[in-house]
Amino acid sequence: MKYLLGTQELELGGPYLTDRLVESNDIIDDAEALRKRMQEDGYLLLRGFHDADTVRAARLDILKNLQKQGKLDESHPLEAGVIGEGNKGSLLGRTTDYESELPNLLKVVNSQKIMDFFSFFLGGPSVTFDYKWPRAVPHGEFTGAHYDVVYMGRGSKNLYTMWTPLGDVPMELGSLAICLGSHRFEQLKGTYGEVDVSRDQLQVGWFSNDPVEIVDKFGGQWATTDFKAGDLIIFGMYTLHMSTVNRTNTYRTSCDTRYQLLSEPIDARFMGKNPVPPSADGVVRTTKIEQLREKWNI
Repeated sequence: MKYLLGTQELELGGPYLTDRLVESNDIIDDAEALRKRMQEDGYLLLRGFHDADTVRAARLDILKNLQKQGKLDESHPLEAGVIGEGNKGSLLGRTTDYESELPNLLKVVNSQKIMDFFSFFLGGPSVTFDYKWPRAVPHGEFTGAHYDVVYMGRGSKNLYTMWTPLGDVPMELGSLAICLGSHRFEQLKGTYGEVDVSRDQLQVGWFSNDPVEIVDKFGGQWATTDFKAGDLIIFGMYTLHMSTVNRTNTYRTSCDTRYQLLSEPIDARFMGKNPVPPSADGVVRTTKIEQLREKWNI
């Protein structure tokens, strides 16, 4: 079976793409083992962690929001999430009042269960960014390969992303993919990993749209899986990730959220009642990643 990852169609089970992501449910009650696996693998995959019914309710809230924007095909049931003609995706975090418009999303990503998990995993009281990244990804779109640190690196580097599929997300719908071992790509961490998209006026924060190029240059292998409602995957600021291309006629709904120790410095851009993340800060960006890559000779 072949899947489109960025700009490349890759054979699952070939040298560049695998579905062998390690599940960590067996060590979920062992903080030391979780930390060791994160250090070794760069991610934690937990199946069925969230309440699946609440996840589906969060997906429905997003679809209702899209319906108000006229982005759905009204000839299909709302629950199907079929994309309207000519419509593109939506990053709902920029303008959304979560509590009134996406209340079930907060029940998932701010739940006591998830906050307790991060406090357990991190070894102290945890905090989550107020800003959330709920997404609706349409047909033909994907996320390019990037480190999260280039977007949110002004606080603790001991910051973790949780990617939550809102509903079932099979690979053909646009599943998240991890580049195995990329948290140890020292050349990439010392160059691209030192970028700040606002400070450096970077037009697009993605390092590359080509997963093959990354494996050939730095090593590793891309890994993804079919996700179910309730699953989640957690990774650090220096784990390279991207997504498969959505090849369906329905929106892929998901959410990215961030967590860290309360005691460590926090990137204030993502906190407060009206946070202003780099994607909405009004900075005019003129630098292309190709310019920096030429400078770095990578």
